Amino acid sequence: MSKTDHEKKKFSLSEFYNKFGTLSILVVLIAICSFLSPVFLTQINIINLLVQTAVVTIIACGITMLVITGNTDLSAGSMVALVGCIAVGTFKKMTEAGTGAFAAGAAGIGFALAVGLTLYGLCAVIITRYRAPAFIVTLAVSTAARGLALMYTKARVIVPIGSIANIGFGKVGFIPIPVIATVIIAIITWAILKHTRLGKYLYAIGGNREAAIAAGINTNAVIIQDYLIYSVFVTIAGVIFMTRLNSGQPSEAVGLEFKAITAAIIGGTSLVGGIGTVTGTLIGSMIIGIISNILTLLHVQSYYQQIITGVVIVLAVVIDIKTKGGNKK
Repeated sequence: MSKTDHEKKKFSLSEFYNKFGTLSILVVLIAICSFLSPVFLTQINIINLLVQTAVVTIIACGITMLVITGNTDLSAGSMVALVGCIAVGTFKKMTEAGTGAFAAGAAGIGFALAVGLTLYGLCAVIITRYRAPAFIVTLAVSTAARGLALMYTKARVIVPIGSIANIGFGKVGFIPIPVIATVIIAIITWAILKHTRLGKYLYAIGGNREAAIAAGINTNAVIIQDYLIYSVFVTIAGVIFMTRLNSGQPSEAVGLEFKAITAAIIGGTSLVGGIGTVTGTLIGSMIIGIISNILTLLHVQSYYQQIITGVVIVLAVVIDIKTKGGNKK
């Protein structure tokens, strides 16, 4: 085989993986899991799987948009705990004071959203104005947000939370509300990336920020908008997370950001920026969810599940470097 033929074959394999690799992995994984457990493909388990992956998927959609610009977020878990506790805590206090459920729910979610917008807006300003690394800034916010969550709850679990739990457990027809929220967020993300000027700017900044600036793009404003949109996604994820727990737990949601980042990377989003799709992220999130689901069905201990999740994260980074990172100039 000539050198040219070898290069063509290598390119074809790389191109095939970039286009169909994650989908192929998902199909093979589903086939293996259906063989390992007869319960896997039942309607109940499929719905449970979609509900269980809802929070990670919603965050992953937002992280995809961040990573496309070359940024990231390491505070999602802590922020989910903070905004989730604020939402259910506010609802509990207001309903106990006699406020109607709808008004109390709107106030709780609104208060949580305001906190999320403020903290992520501050992150974005620091990142853009001072060119501070996003992982450092968001790591600092993660520590602060966890502390704020503990301060807000006085380090206690908020119970009972009342009818706001219907967000986590309610259904429209036979479709759970968390699944509906996930679909809506995915569609919004797809629309932003594919059909808006903001989406084009996100790819341009991640591809070559200096060239984007030279083309007249206000990169700082775009990145700030990106983080503000992301904060809305995280707030929705936080409300769903806490209502699924039927309580406000300030110490929960640890490590959610890493699962979300892993889902995005497995789905083809490049850590070096400029590459990523919401379709790939959805597939990546399903792969992560299916692995966790089948391990649970097979009664694998939780600490083994954590080890396997860690291995998956490393493999995702290696694949990203091999398939895309090495080609980035």
